[in-house]
Amino acid sequence: MSLSRILIEPVVREALLEDLGRAGDITTDAIIPAGTRMSAAIVARKAGRLAGIDVAALAFELLDPAVGIDVLRTDGADVAAGETVLTVDGTARAILSAERTALNFLCRLSGIATATRTLVEIVHGTGVAIACTRKTTPNLRVLEKYAVRAGGGKNHRFGLDDAVLIKDNHIAAAGGVRVAIERARAGVGHLVKIEIEVDDLAQLREVLETGGVDAVLLDNMSPAQLREAVGMAKGRLVLEASGSLTPEKLREIAETGIDVASSGWITHSAPALDFGLDFRS
Repeated sequence: MSLSRILIEPVVREALLEDLGRAGDITTDAIIPAGTRMSAAIVARKAGRLAGIDVAALAFELLDPAVGIDVLRTDGADVAAGETVLTVDGTARAILSAERTALNFLCRLSGIATATRTLVEIVHGTGVAIACTRKTTPNLRVLEKYAVRAGGGKNHRFGLDDAVLIKDNHIAAAGGVRVAIERARAGVGHLVKIEIEVDDLAQLREVLETGGVDAVLLDNMSPAQLREAVGMAKGRLVLEASGSLTPEKLREIAETGIDVASSGWITHSAPALDFGLDFRS
């Protein structure tokens, strides 16, 4: 797995600028003579699923274009505690100044990939896909959604412009389910998918009677309600369960026959997977 450099470089560059501030790394510049070289390794402190290795490498490269980098484990791989995933050899100032930015990306993205992998393992054998949402860190969506894929999950829409998702407030503002669907279908092209969120089975029934949608988001429904919804839909559209999908409840939800389980938790609350940079003499 990898992301195009053209997608990740602006994000990494901004993160480095944020850390270097107005005067650069005054600690490193004061202590380390210019031209000093060092070798170091990025090592996993805990076991998990790797994501963001190219992003971490780019942080070092942007500060030292001649840096030597050896990527030992690629994104999507499971790593053990104590395993080296990347080694770097170059100017000490660049490596030390890029260290925190590189680790921040790697820890954050690997945490998302690991959390996603956990949910994917829970639903294994049910045919249900685990999907993320738009509950991502501002300006990091492309990386966080990539990390979801590294964890074995699927991406929901990337933004407001690549699919229609009619939510409860759209329905309320439009004046009802039917009018919201009809306006959406009339307002977008034939290649644009339309999904609508429903809060209860009565709304689902109205959606099925109206037609014109490709998927329905079943919001905060119990397993019994989800099972009934599957029976009502009879495979005519994609059914997505969302809302409070904790690992403890997920298997039961997946076994109701839904198609997709979407989770905001895997991007907005996944714990970081710890990595460290170890000096090599």
